[in-house]
Amino acid sequence: MRVPTAKVALSTASVYPETTATAFEIAGRLGYDGVEVMVWTDPVSQDIDALRGLSDFHEVPILAVHAPCLLITQRVWSSDPWTKLQRARAAAEKLGASTVVVHPPFRWQRQYARDFVSGIWRMAEETDVRFAVENMYPWRYRDREMLAYAPDWDVTKDDYRHFTVDLSHTATARTDTLAMVGRMGERLGHVHLADGRGSAKDEHLVPGRGDQPCAELLRGLRGSGFDGHVVVEVNTRRAMSAAEREADLAEALAFARHHLAQPGTVPAPAAAPGAREGDPAEAPARAGRVARVRRPGRGRGGRAGGAA
Repeated sequence: MRVPTAKVALSTASVYPETTATAFEIAGRLGYDGVEVMVWTDPVSQDIDALRGLSDFHEVPILAVHAPCLLITQRVWSSDPWTKLQRARAAAEKLGASTVVVHPPFRWQRQYARDFVSGIWRMAEETDVRFAVENMYPWRYRDREMLAYAPDWDVTKDDYRHFTVDLSHTATARTDTLAMVGRMGERLGHVHLADGRGSAKDEHLVPGRGDQPCAELLRGLRGSGFDGHVVVEVNTRRAMSAAEREADLAEALAFARHHLAQPGTVPAPAAAPGAREGDPAEAPARAGRVARVRRPGRGRGGRAGGAA
């Protein structure tokens, strides 16, 4: 079997309600290549020295930091969203992580949402750390749908330097996952590996237990030039024991490594947002990838990035 080039990390969210420290222990014992730290209400997830100590003790590198973007983390690392991103970037730089994962704003964060695209570009230009903006989904209740994210839950409708694709979120959104990955093209910088069945709830199933093209996506990454990380982000809250949780996480790791090592093809590239016919941004840089689009102008005002 060919050794996959992409590293497979464990999101610390995958052990909830256990702690960040437990995630490092499990990742080390199962042989994950690293962890993605979900910054949330667990004080250890917010403490750079504590995280560095866990990483050193378990010999598990920190590959990514997930900025505190959830409803329950509205006051973690400040109530100001730009301050949260600045602190996430600083944490990633100090911990040696290559990526900060960030959600698009909630619609009620109006000023933040208005400046988000240009602000993420400014922050990305100030560091070597990638800001990989993650696809989300509409909120649904019975026959009602609420668009909770702005500019959009489908992040490919806007121009970002890097994207995170989350396969549980594509399931909840009931969107075509591989088509979305095709629109991301070479700007796909990070993968949250999980599964789903199209429920209104964000399921985060172990890959292979839902209907998402988890295997096809992983197989396609090998020949696509993908140079990011694959992060197992699954829900183990219903595990009846620590052994059952660990078995689920071992299964997810085996699934990822197996399919990353298999041959496959990447989704057909799609034109970048705003690209005109004949524009260089529309032409693929190589088979199965699209060229990086030019960043938008700086004419938008408001607080963002280093101005926060």
